[in-house]
Amino acid sequence: MRIAALAMTLAIGAAAPAFAQAPEVTPLVTAEWLKTNAGGENVVVLDIRDEIEGTDLGEMPYIENAVVAPYASAGWRTEQQGVPGQLPPLEQITALIGSLGIDNDDHVVIVPWGTDSSEFGGATRVYWTFKHLGHDAVSILDGGWRQYDAAGLPRVAETATPKAAEFTAKINDDILATTEEVQAALDAGVALVDGRPAEQYEGKSKSPVVRIEGTIPGAVNIEHSKLYSAEYASFARPETVEALSTAVGLAKDQENIAFCNTGHWASIAWFGLSEVLGNKQTAMYDGSMAEWAADESRPVENKSGT
Repeated sequence: MRIAALAMTLAIGAAAPAFAQAPEVTPLVTAEWLKTNAGGENVVVLDIRDEIEGTDLGEMPYIENAVVAPYASAGWRTEQQGVPGQLPPLEQITALIGSLGIDNDDHVVIVPWGTDSSEFGGATRVYWTFKHLGHDAVSILDGGWRQYDAAGLPRVAETATPKAAEFTAKINDDILATTEEVQAALDAGVALVDGRPAEQYEGKSKSPVVRIEGTIPGAVNIEHSKLYSAEYASFARPETVEALSTAVGLAKDQENIAFCNTGHWASIAWFGLSEVLGNKQTAMYDGSMAEWAADESRPVENKSGT
C-alpha cells in the first residue's frame, strides 16, 4: 500500500532490523496485534464499518492510517442477473481494491463494528472475496471496532488517503459454488450447510428476496448467530465450531457448501468451517436461496409442514 507515512513511522522503520519478519497471517487478529502491527510496511487496515458519522464516537472515530470502504455502499456486492448481493464483475471488484491502495503484497486487516454476527458477516464476506480473488494475506480484527475501542487504543479524526495501486486477481474457484455445482452436490449427496436463522431454514419465514419459504433439500442448519458472540464481541473458537459441525453430522474434513439467502450469512458459516475449524473442503454458494429458488423447477424443502 502506498500511503505517505508519518515521521514516527519512518523512524520506527529505520530502527527496525533488516532481518525483521512480517507477522504471520491468521484469519483472526486481536486488537493488541493491530496495535503492534498497524504501522508496519504492507499492513493495510480496511475499515468497512457502515454509518460511522452520527455515532457517539465524536471527532475521532477512526484507526490511524485506516482506509475506509463501507460494506453496504463501497461496492463489495452488487446485483447480478436479478440476484442481489452478489460478487461484482472481476474488473469492478479489483478496481475497488486497487483504489484503496491495496496491492498484492499487502496484508489486509478488515475492521467491522463487531456488534453482532450479522454485522460481523460484512467482514467475513469481504474476507471471502479476497480469498476468492487469490489474496491469502487477509485477516479480520476479532470483535471489530468494539474490541479495539474497549482496549483503549488510539483513535484519530481522519482516514488515510490512499494512492491507487494495481491489484491482480488469481481466482480461486474452489471456494465459490455455482448453482450448477450445488445441483451436482445435491445429486451426489455432498453436505449443504444453511447458515440462516432456524425459522428461515425450517420454512416458517423467509427473506423478501427469496421466492418461497424453505431450504435446499437435505441441508443442515448452522445458524450464523451461533458463530459469533454479540455479548463478548468475539468469533467462535475452533472447538465451538467443531461442536456445531458435529452436532449436525458434518465431519471436520467433510466436503460441504454453505449458503443462506444472498451469500452474506453463508460467509459466516464458511469462515467458521473453512478458516477457523480448518475444513478446506468448504465452499460458499454466492447466489444462495435467492438464486436457487428463483427457478421453480429446483426443489425446495419446507420442514415446517406448511
